[in-house]
This record gives sequence, structure tokens and C-alpha cells, in this order.
Amino acid sequence: MMRFRLSPVSGSGFFMLFLLLGAVQAYPLKLNLTDLKNATCLYAKWDMDFQITYETTNHTYKTITISDPSSVTYDGSSCGDDHNGAKIMVQFGSAISWTLNFTKEVSHYFIDTISLSYNTSDSTTFPGAAAKGIVPVTHSVRFELSFDVIFRCNSLFNFSQESVVENYWDIHLQAFVQNGTVSKKEYVCEEDTTEAPVIHTTMSSPTTTFTPTSKPTPTPTVGNYSVTNGNTTCLLATMGLQLNITEKVPFIFNINPTTTNFTGSCHPETAQLRLNNSQIKHLDFIFAVKNENRFYLKEVNISMYLTNGSVFSVANDNLSFWDAPLGSSYLCNKEQVVSVSKTFQINTFNLKVQPFNVTEGKYSTAEECAADSDLNFLIPVAVGVALGFLIIAVFISYMIGRRKSRTGYQSV
Repeated sequence: MMRFRLSPVSGSGFFMLFLLLGAVQAYPLKLNLTDLKNATCLYAKWDMDFQITYETTNHTYKTITISDPSSVTYDGSSCGDDHNGAKIMVQFGSAISWTLNFTKEVSHYFIDTISLSYNTSDSTTFPGAAAKGIVPVTHSVRFELSFDVIFRCNSLFNFSQESVVENYWDIHLQAFVQNGTVSKKEYVCEEDTTEAPVIHTTMSSPTTTFTPTSKPTPTPTVGNYSVTNGNTTCLLATMGLQLNITEKVPFIFNINPTTTNFTGSCHPETAQLRLNNSQIKHLDFIFAVKNENRFYLKEVNISMYLTNGSVFSVANDNLSFWDAPLGSSYLCNKEQVVSVSKTFQINTFNLKVQPFNVTEGKYSTAEECAADSDLNFLIPVAVGVALGFLIIAVFISYMIGRRKSRTGYQSV
């Protein structure tokens, strides 16, 4: 259990509070509880959203975002008293529940525990989930607040716990409200009063760092990746990968294959390559078969730590890249851009992939991308044009030489 007892000049505890105020929805939530005398006893208003990643029955991973405000209820929330703690409870249909507990002391109160649980048995929210059941995520804390202040923090924070990525901001909170009146005296978080705060976390140091897009970025190192099914290689990939994130402050990140792990799975209709390292929680490339005779890159999803300690997550299962016939590989030596979302794209270099029908662990004949095909077409054209100019130059030289020869033998 973590224990915090903070003075008003400390900001690290407030950051911890926000990390633990976990997020469930991308729209303002507001709760104004009243007691038997119809006086306000607990007030909370905040914005939050979160994404949950889960494994599907076809052995791929899917990320969902909770975004249905119509399903929110606050059943079980209570004001508390001298003997019982206060509680905020939020439900998002039958799939998601979130609880914030408070305990009261003589001159102050504590935020005690924050619990989030999601039910993968809910097929509407978690379609195709491989594991069925309730997954709890609980934080134990001791964060102290005074009765006579309302806690306020407008700054945006991010937090990742297991398979849940949380975002939260614009928090206004006061439990055990005195005399039915929400305080006008604010306890403001340090992140709202300082410029460009640096958020420190307990994550391990990354082996590769982000580089601002305004600076020159070297071409990424090409890595070789493979997936086996038993003792047989079923997926091959060779590529240099550059991740381009344009959310808030743009960053470019080159994947270093020497410090990156890779796993995956192969099935008749789908194949997955997963990369991860100390900075990338997972980067999934998911291939699918279409029209029974071609394959393509159908889905990319990523979850990774940014330099400020936040977590960036994006998923798109409606892509259409790297299309080639089954039994062949896909080749693109020139730089190619895979646009996953408005804020995330992958630049590939010297790409070659074959997710199906790999024979003896080797690539089959490649189908080249249009950029490479254009280059291969232009080379003979350029050579032909050069030869044409050379022939014309030789012909002109010959004609000039012949004219001079005739001039030298004229009779006197």
C-alpha cells in the first residue's frame, strides 16, 4: 500500500491522485450528492476516458474505447458520515464499473481506494473476447485533503495499468462538504500552476529515445522478424520501422531491432506479428486473407510510453496495405507510409513481408510495390534515352567529320 500525507506545496501527491482517479469516459461527469436534509454532501465534476485492450478468440488483440454517455449511472454512491466512508460509484452499462472511496478523520479526510472493473463476458462491449469474466484493477492509496477546500486540477494526465489506458482532466472534487455548501477556496494542483511540468514515473528507462520532428532523424535500422508455428516458420518480416506520432508535440521514434522482442501467431485466415521493448508495450501487425487468394495488412495497434511518462495508444482494424497474392511475399524498398490514424503513422524502409504459406523458412517470389515498379520501369527508360542521345551525338560527329574530309580534297 502507498501512503501519502501532503502539504499544499507538494505536487507529486496530486499527480498520484490523478493517476489513480482512473478514467472511464470522454465527456464531463458530474455528481452532486445530497443528504436527508437535501444539503450537498459530496460534489465531483471531471472528464475522463479510457481504452481497454483484450485478446480475441482469433488470437489477436483488440482495443475498445468507452464512449457511450447514455449508459452512465451512479448507483451506490453515498455521502458517508462519521462512521462510514463516502463513495463515488460509476457504472457504464453492465460492462464497466468504477469506484472512488473516501475515509473521514477528525480534521481531514483521505482518498482511500480506487477500483475499476470490466466484464469481458459482455459481448456488446467486448466482442469476441477469448477470456470471459470480471477483471479488477484496484489501487490502494492514502491521500489527505482538508474539509474546507475543493480540489481542482485542469491539467491532462495519462496513466496505464495492465491493459487499461486512462486519461483524465478538469477535476473538481470535494467530499464531506461542510454545511451543504461547496467551498470556493481551491486547492490547486501543482501541474496547473507551473509551466510544462515534467511528470516522473517508476517505469524502466527506455533503450531508445524520441526525437523532435524538427530535427533530422536517421533512417531506422532494418530488422528481421519471424513467427513459428511449432517448429515451422509461418511468418517472415524484414523492415526498418519509424513511428511518427503527431499528437500534441510531434515525435519520431526509430525502432531498434537489437533491443526489440517479437512474437506472434499464425492461423488459416489471420497472422499476427507483435513487437515490444522497454518503451513499446506492444506494436501489432495483423494480416488477413481476402478473396481466398490474396493477403494484406488489416490492422495495426500500438501502446507505448512517451517521454513524459504518459501512454500513447491507437488501434485501427480497417486498413488495407501491403496487398499481394498468397504464396508470394510483398516487397517495397522505397520508404512507405502506413497511416494508422490522424495522429499516428508508420514509415517503413526496405520492407519485405510474407505472413502466409512460407516454405522452408524462406521468402517466396515477391510482388513489388508501385514505387519500386516505377523505379524499375524508369531505369531502362533512362538508359534508353541516354543511348539515344549517344547515338545522335555519334551521328552528328560523323557528319561533321565527313564534311571536313570532303573540304580537304577540293581541286585547285
